Amino acid sequence: MAILADLKDPRIHDVTVTHVEVSPDMRQAKVYVSVMGSEQAQQLCLHGLQSAAGYLQQKIAKRIDTRYTPRITFELDMGVKKSIAIAKLLDDVLPPEPAADDNEWLDEEE
Repeated sequence: MAILADLKDPRIHDVTVTHVEVSPDMRQAKVYVSVMGSEQAQQLCLHGLQSAAGYLQQKIAKRIDTRYTPRITFELDMGVKKSIAIAKLLDDVLPPEPAADDNEWLDEEE
């Protein structure tokens, strides 16, 4: 929520946190994000997020009671972008599905 609500950096927009991996000792947290837009916009957003990492770590430190506050790094999650590309490829290759009305003649013949 802090990424969406608190960060005012103009480089950070259209960001979705997809998942977070925290090391067993709670000293490192890798935040995977999906960023809509061009490759340049994605890299710009990642730089903005990394610049805001200290601020976000402070927010985390206030919310959790642990000995160490995880050091945050951001990684671009290409899973969403790849799934959209695969869906588009499948739409281009596969024949269109028949509409529900096209199947009515099958029921009448039986």
